[in-house]
Amino acid sequence: MNTSTKKTPFIILILFTFFGKLHAQDSTQTTATGTAEGKKKVAQKDMGDVAHRVFTPHRPLEIDTVETKDTKTHFSVVPAIGYTLQTGFAGLVSANWAYYRDTTAAAKLSTITTSVTYSQYNQTIVPLQMSIWTPGNKMNFILDWRFIDYPSDIYGLGGKTDPNKGYTIDFKGLKLHQTLMFDLSQNFYAGVGYFFDKFWDIKAVDPESRAINKRVSKELGTEETASGPAFRFLYDSRQNQLNPQQGLYYNMTYRTSFKGLGSDSNWQSLQIDARTYLKFPANSKNVLAFWMFDWLTLSGTPSYLLLPSTGWDDNYNTGRGYIQGRFRGKSMLYFESEYRFGITRDGLLGGVAFVNLQNFSADISPTYNQIFPGYGVGLRLKLNKHSGANLCVDYGFGKGGSQGFFVNLGEVF
Repeated sequence: MNTSTKKTPFIILILFTFFGKLHAQDSTQTTATGTAEGKKKVAQKDMGDVAHRVFTPHRPLEIDTVETKDTKTHFSVVPAIGYTLQTGFAGLVSANWAYYRDTTAAAKLSTITTSVTYSQYNQTIVPLQMSIWTPGNKMNFILDWRFIDYPSDIYGLGGKTDPNKGYTIDFKGLKLHQTLMFDLSQNFYAGVGYFFDKFWDIKAVDPESRAINKRVSKELGTEETASGPAFRFLYDSRQNQLNPQQGLYYNMTYRTSFKGLGSDSNWQSLQIDARTYLKFPANSKNVLAFWMFDWLTLSGTPSYLLLPSTGWDDNYNTGRGYIQGRFRGKSMLYFESEYRFGITRDGLLGGVAFVNLQNFSADISPTYNQIFPGYGVGLRLKLNKHSGANLCVDYGFGKGGSQGFFVNLGEVF
């Protein structure tokens, strides 16, 4: 089934947003009026403010400022419907919590994000992600748990695979990744965690060919498990991980998988995730962002669904322009750049333009040097002005006519 070139119309509808206090809060920040000395207060808006004005216009807004840190917990919920290449039409409910443990200038934002998605293709996706900082940024607890019930397409290994010869498989998956990071010096962290991944009820779904189903199921098996400790090194000078406006992020994750801990096989992998964010122009709020993501198998061979693959990074965000799983190999090299700019001065609506490049090993051993580009544009709708959480709606293009919409809660990187 070739879903990489679907052109179904896209619809997205925000039904409501509300904060934990059940009222919207107005906020102000200083923006230039166009003269060197002239300054004007522009109220910053998010979907909570929009919902307030639509549903409770008689209730006054509280005045506060997103420029001043506080230790309140800011909460938002957004139901929506949308369309992506991988899911078809989908309904989802997303929730976001954000808070600071202290109000110092260097304090990093703690966030909790979750959602429930059910799609046209009978997919269920339930993630829970946390990044919790202790006072003074001394420790950072990172959690990424996901449950997926996930009919999806696979195309084989490497870059020579035919987009018209994919196979649909169905499976359930559980991801339990957690890491505790310790402060070494300013913005430098090292930590240890435990990563567990399990896929079960794996089966091919081709109503026209039992032979294909048997062959694919034989090659993949019915279960895949990986379990083992992970070690991380992190430099992170960003203050907001959901919507970075500045700073540098560099993360190395060395992952192990051992039969003695329940894995199917012994293997080790290394992920190198580097990102930087620059104001461009320097005196604006627009951001030019760069992302390099290398996913390398160091020894052994991970099971098929755990091999490096398009859109299967921790946040399912690589490779906009291609369907998830379009390319897969033993190693993956990836680069992306994105320009983020405001559309409305109140911060409610913004836009992006992006371009990415990806390369995969041709099969389980040698590398194949073909590079696959992707590019596109998108809109950003502010869900929570305190955490900076956006609803991201992008349209991407890839090689061979691949194109489609991509939806994300929080910036793609």
